[in-house]
Amino acid sequence: MPQYETFEWYDEPLYYDIIFDTETETEANFLELAYERYSDSKLSTCLEPACGSGRLLLELARRDWQCTGLDNNSHMLDFARQRLRKAKLSASLLEADMSAFRIPGKKFGLAYCLVSTFKYLLSETRARSHLECVAAALQPGGIYVLGFHLTPLPVEHIEREEWQAERDEVAVECVIESWPPDLKRRREKMRNRFQITEKGNTRYVENHWQFRTYTLAQWQKLLGQVPQLQMVAVYDFHYDIHTERELDQELIDAVFILKKTQAS
Repeated sequence: MPQYETFEWYDEPLYYDIIFDTETETEANFLELAYERYSDSKLSTCLEPACGSGRLLLELARRDWQCTGLDNNSHMLDFARQRLRKAKLSASLLEADMSAFRIPGKKFGLAYCLVSTFKYLLSETRARSHLECVAAALQPGGIYVLGFHLTPLPVEHIEREEWQAERDEVAVECVIESWPPDLKRRREKMRNRFQITEKGNTRYVENHWQFRTYTLAQWQKLLGQVPQLQMVAVYDFHYDIHTERELDQELIDAVFILKKTQAS
């Protein structure tokens, strides 16, 4: 049994980027199709709260979007700047809290935040503030594509997801586990483990954190507190624009299309 050292995966952007980059093209395709289908905006401007390593910003910049990203981790932002510079592309990158930001002088036709990053906001106040910040940044008629895992009920076992990816002779195997949630406190214990093989050496590292849990009803209640955003469609992590999902108890891997109201 290997011994895992503790690390902060957001402080080592390369390995994070390698493992999550596998879905970048699929996600970017979906974002553009969702924008075409649901947005009334004509702006080719996009905003990514918690932009991380900038993988989606880079892909959308390649497609002629004017991109703005924000993150509270300087290592991630430095990595994103370097990759954009290397590709001779540009984007505005800001160090900011995703629950307390303003971008004066700019409006966006598209905003997005995928892969459950939203669930890092552990209080109702911060989650609501995040939605309000995004709404303020959107042009009326613009859309916010928000993806995160809802909590299935009941949850009795540890859930496990694993996959691997490789880039430039760096191989990363990823295992993400979630424990049965504390429904009263609305906390979900999470653990990520990386096996990183690079230049013939293998490291075993792990990271622990907590997510805020959401049932469908809890999410709908929160969204109801932000009338500037209206839910117009629901999808899942297959990112198939032709296959909408029903709002029912079978919905777990949810992608919500939220539209800024024209009156707001």
